[in-house]
Amino acid sequence: MPKSIPLHHSYVRLQRQAISWFSSSSPLYNDQATEKAVNGEAEHNNKESKAEISPREKELLQENEKLLEDVKTLNDKYKRALADNENIRNRMRREITDAKQYGIQGFVKDLVDIADVLGKATESVPKEALKSGDSHLKNLFEGLRMTEAQLLTTFKRHGVTQINPIGEKFNPNFHEALFEQVDPDKESGTIGTVTKVGYKLHERVVRPAMVGVVKAKS
Repeated sequence: MPKSIPLHHSYVRLQRQAISWFSSSSPLYNDQATEKAVNGEAEHNNKESKAEISPREKELLQENEKLLEDVKTLNDKYKRALADNENIRNRMRREITDAKQYGIQGFVKDLVDIADVLGKATESVPKEALKSGDSHLKNLFEGLRMTEAQLLTTFKRHGVTQINPIGEKFNPNFHEALFEQVDPDKESGTIGTVTKVGYKLHERVVRPAMVGVVKAKS
């Protein structure tokens, strides 16, 4: 008994034979019609294959889609975790750097008071007394100046610098205004007097400069 051929397969075979015969016999045959027929056949077969998907295959496809979504979610969480860890490392590095740079801030605050005492001591010695020929006073004065210079050199080596803003614009981040003064020779808002120099450790103010600010003449 001959093997039966499904009806749609017979139709496709006859359609192909007709297209082949018409294409070879007619030079005016439109290639677009051939493409359309072939695409129609492919679409028909695709619909047939979709219709033949079993429930188990549908279940597997759904499970595959769910797994892909889970992978996407886990990948997103993994990237977020990496970013959080990098932020933590950067913050720890900054804290370590700050601890190295500013760990001596309290000690510096105590030392600047000593620098103030040395500065006042050298300023209080009258110049006339130094010119009088008193060797003991002169040696004492030179010793105070050398001690002050050595202390300032040590400050600089550890990132401590003076703030002596005479003539500069008043900046509340670095200066503390104690009073106002009228000075026609200076611009309003500038610093006319520094009663006590300030200090900063790297970029952090340890003590602001105590100043008098020039005000506009009324």
